[in-house]
Amino acid sequence: MTSSSMSSAVPAAAAERELSLVNITAGYGTHAVVFDVNLNFAPGTISCLIGPNGAGKSTVLKAMFGDARMFAGEVFLGDEEVRPTGRDLVPRGVSYVPQQANVFPSLTVAENLEIGAYVRQGHGGVDHVLALFPELRDLLRRHASKLSGGQQRMVAIGRALMSGPDFLLLDEATSGLAPAVAQTLWRRLSQLAATGVGVIAVEQNVDTALELASEVSILVSGSIAFSGGVADVTPELLEDAFLGSAPRVEPEAESSDADAARNGELGVPENTNDGGDRPA
Repeated sequence: MTSSSMSSAVPAAAAERELSLVNITAGYGTHAVVFDVNLNFAPGTISCLIGPNGAGKSTVLKAMFGDARMFAGEVFLGDEEVRPTGRDLVPRGVSYVPQQANVFPSLTVAENLEIGAYVRQGHGGVDHVLALFPELRDLLRRHASKLSGGQQRMVAIGRALMSGPDFLLLDEATSGLAPAVAQTLWRRLSQLAATGVGVIAVEQNVDTALELASEVSILVSGSIAFSGGVADVTPELLEDAFLGSAPRVEPEAESSDADAARNGELGVPENTNDGGDRPA
């Protein structure tokens, strides 16, 4: 299929809303993994989070949905501050596909998809998902445990799309997939973005991110080293981020809670990133 088979209209309300993270400090238990993260995501674009292993990329997404502890910061949809939980974000048009445990293996493909429509009904639908992933049409009665890795990933993304989100968050959606399958999945995500959905993805393949995304954010040791257009990413910047020590970009003003988290006043030690993103 091509992007022309899907609606290309961007709802006016969605087009006006950005998804914004303001001074996010987050981690697990009492250990902060990311510090003072400030990011803005626009509808209808692909934004990728890249960086070395353990930089905190996945933690940024997990914190938004309550799968990591947020010590400081706020999440906004347009001018509205929202609680960083799936219960609050999904009804407002933000869906999240984690890297692991993203399908119910004992349920059929159709049942997996139906679960995604419970929270926000009347927005997406099976027809919308099958337009993007026609491969699933003949698999609707098959149990997810019988699918290939690529098919399971399509089901997971399809379930997230059943609520008709304005923003789709993906944690390493192509991890472990064969290159050809990963390329197919990214082509479909590009088609999705063309319909007005903002795609925000943690991506390990830097070449893929630079080829397909319009915006890139580079995390190093839990901090934003760069955030901007793909055209502004230089080889020197990538070399510093992945092989050297990229300079840390400080926000103009940190919140008092972020300062407290950094200084251990909230029970959070200094940033001693010793392994990066941990499962929730």
